[in-house]
Amino acid sequence: MSTCAPDRPDGSMTSSGGNASRHAVEIVIPVHNEEHVLEASVRRLHEHLIRGFSFCVQITIIDNASTDATFEVAERLSAELSDVAALRLERKGRGRALRAAWACSEADVVAYMDVDLSTDLSALGPLLLPLLARRGDIAIGSRLAPGAQVTRGVRRELISRSYNLLLHVLLGVGFSDAQCGFKAARREVIEALLDDVEDDSWFFDTELLYLAQRRKFAIREVPVRWVEDRDSRVELIATAREDLRGIMRLRRSARVPAPPRRRIRVGGRPAEDGRPIARFRRRGAPGQPV
Repeated sequence: MSTCAPDRPDGSMTSSGGNASRHAVEIVIPVHNEEHVLEASVRRLHEHLIRGFSFCVQITIIDNASTDATFEVAERLSAELSDVAALRLERKGRGRALRAAWACSEADVVAYMDVDLSTDLSALGPLLLPLLARRGDIAIGSRLAPGAQVTRGVRRELISRSYNLLLHVLLGVGFSDAQCGFKAARREVIEALLDDVEDDSWFFDTELLYLAQRRKFAIREVPVRWVEDRDSRVELIATAREDLRGIMRLRRSARVPAPPRRRIRVGGRPAEDGRPIARFRRRGAPGQPV
């Protein structure tokens, strides 16, 4: 069994399924109202892992405040499939979901991907294997790197390229695609960064990578095949406004020297009001290694 802390003092969490054995990789799938696509995507990913990898991988579905049957589907999958766990948060936010899941992971490498599987799974090996061999600290799927193959509308293409141009101009980043939902990192690297990421929503990815670059962690880019999900729930205008606020916050903070690389203990960190965070325990009988 493993114990860890939820992301916030008022962010209660429930869990089911999973494997008590040590995993080399934990892949987190954050979901909100995705009952229509969740089962097919998880089964497809699970089958890909069984056929393609010899090391143990856990899939963790983390539902953040869905109002449909998403968590019921996740619980059923965790009961039927080996090495699949289901967690639920009562508050929304992709960053909040990733923070909660990664903070309690015991895997050597932690990763996440979007539930629509827009990124072709053929890129999963190039994303994970170098990190398991400790070649690099963070790996990101990139739709803008040489060799990437992308199918999406003109509007999404323009917004993506404009956003990444802003990051280069205003923050001086060296990575090409901050928000592709296909990322992985060695767990100790995440532990060294996670507590200093302020955003709990869509800007979480950008802030994490920005802090990693400032602290001289090695970020690898993996060109991906990516097909736009026409049923995407992302509200582009609202997300763009939120991202711009985040960029300006990081730009202001850039005047402060970056802290040295360090390891922190994520689980059980004090709450903002000084009270200890309530702890939760993963439950479920061990499954078979993937």
